[in-house]
Amino acid sequence: QVQLVESGGGLVQAGGSLRLACAASGRSFSDNAMGWFRQAPGKEREFVAAIARSGGSTYYADSVKGRFTISRDNAKISMYLQMNSLKPEDTAVYYCAATTTVTGWGSSPPRYSYEYNYWGQGTQVTVSS
Repeated sequence: QVQLVESGGGLVQAGGSLRLACAASGRSFSDNAMGWFRQAPGKEREFVAAIARSGGSTYYADSVKGRFTISRDNAKISMYLQMNSLKPEDTAVYYCAATTTVTGWGSSPPRYSYEYNYWGQGTQVTVSS
């Protein structure tokens, strides 16, 4: 059974940092792009960041660019999201995802929910003001 499991969420004050981790089991995603999404209460799930299979290319939502860093360790079948300078508006459930259906990267990195076919259960991040 393929699973993606997020960890590292929690409560942090504005300006603080958190590091989320996503561990995969059941298969390797070393040949696949992966990404992070988030969903705040009453809002649609939104794209946060994506990383190519090699880790050499990354793509960020404008709202997190310069504050968040996505990375991966294919040997550990894991992906990370370092979140710095957190703001109350970053409060959401954060989901990791992997895609085996989108094989390219190029000029259009996968950044839509429908492009990902494996999802974790989510981890809550709460940023207090």
